[in-house]
Amino acid sequence: MSLKMNSKRSVALVALMTAAVTVSGCSTVSKLNPFDKSDENKSTASQGQRISIIAFDQKVEASESLKGADFFLPDPVVQTEWRLPGGNPEQSIEHVDAGKAFQIAWKKGFGKKGGAKFHVTAPPVASGDRIFVMDGEADVVAMDARTGDTIWRQDLRPAAGPTTKGGFLGLIPKKNDRLGFGGGVALGPDNKLYVASGFRFVAQIDAATGAMGWTQPTSTPIHAAPTVVDGRVFVVSTDNELLTFASENGVPGWTYQALSEPARILAASTPAVSGDTVVSGFASGELVALRAANGNDLWNEALSRASRTNALSEIRDIPGRPVIYKGDVFAVSHSGVFAATDLRSGQARWSLPVTAITTPWAAGDVVYVVDKSGQVICVSRESGSVYWIQDLNDSANLSKKQKKKRAKKPRLWSTPILANGRLITVSSEGEAVALNAKTGAKEKTLKIGSPVLLNPIAVGDMIYLVTDDAELIAVR
Repeated sequence: MSLKMNSKRSVALVALMTAAVTVSGCSTVSKLNPFDKSDENKSTASQGQRISIIAFDQKVEASESLKGADFFLPDPVVQTEWRLPGGNPEQSIEHVDAGKAFQIAWKKGFGKKGGAKFHVTAPPVASGDRIFVMDGEADVVAMDARTGDTIWRQDLRPAAGPTTKGGFLGLIPKKNDRLGFGGGVALGPDNKLYVASGFRFVAQIDAATGAMGWTQPTSTPIHAAPTVVDGRVFVVSTDNELLTFASENGVPGWTYQALSEPARILAASTPAVSGDTVVSGFASGELVALRAANGNDLWNEALSRASRTNALSEIRDIPGRPVIYKGDVFAVSHSGVFAATDLRSGQARWSLPVTAITTPWAAGDVVYVVDKSGQVICVSRESGSVYWIQDLNDSANLSKKQKKKRAKKPRLWSTPILANGRLITVSSEGEAVALNAKTGAKEKTLKIGSPVLLNPIAVGDMIYLVTDDAELIAVR
């Protein structure tokens, strides 16, 4: 049986699944859709095990005791750089001071739009007055943060033969390689730009000039950005393998192979690093902590549960980034588990039945998550109790025609950003929404004009978005 959802490139970047995926006997080629709820079971998983920590019929609900209750949020801070997709090695920026007017300042195209073959999967990164982006065909571009003008462009797409292209020996992509697209970028402490690509390579570029440094081929595609810390480049491949390289010269280091998984989302998680601990999520639903120096296994937890009514829950992937905040790791899976795990011991502190393809956002007393059904959920960081839920896809006021259209083409929402007391998320239909971070009430909406599924970033007084049409948009 072949499942095919009627979504175009707007949903493709994090929603596409492998072209020959097997789920309960069905071949799946498509995008994604949702699930639900809560428990305090404290199970941990050793390598090779999966432990279902949430029953299939539980649902997430706001706590009656927390209705209207206040909580602490740190003051907003201006960010002068955003070197990794999550801002820093822990993938955790609390509260930014940017985007106050919530108006589009400018938008500039930078490359190949997402389409049937190529998908824009790289969130922007920035330092000072430059924003760095990458399109679906491995064109890396440095843009002026004030105007959007192109400073330099480096074409990294491999040549169709063994010729030197873009400053390195071109790899030979397979003619019908459906995984040869996208990837991600990261800025290292050495002000070098590190690129991982679906075309099976990792590369280093001089951020100032765009000149090529080193390149290193990989055996499988990479659809997420690397993390660069303490002289090491960490990246997760589509084969569920965590790879490491020396940032100075690209020499391969240790690797970690997670459980293989026949069904996965064509997006991969960017690892989080705190001290000498690296935490990564995998398509198997495994959340794994390793010693950053040598790859020794510290702990392994399975964020997965199975539904008796939804075959898509068998896709256990953790496509969002794990977030390390105040000694805990927050991560959410497509299989329907949102959990807080103690970084040091690997002990699960709480879990909720949330299905998501996004990254949680932790700040102060709470952690926010946007699920696949369009619910924005505000959770107590300590207890896992829910303060409020805002359904951005509420169809109560839609016409029958609109409901039918929404059923055929689900509206997905991005990883949020907390800016000036408002939680901002952007949709696959090109709409940005600003919610009151304390109550969840809608305060402002903004028409972007292009589908967005990548997380926003903030530098200076601007919030920056990368659309699936390969546009960089600055929101003042």
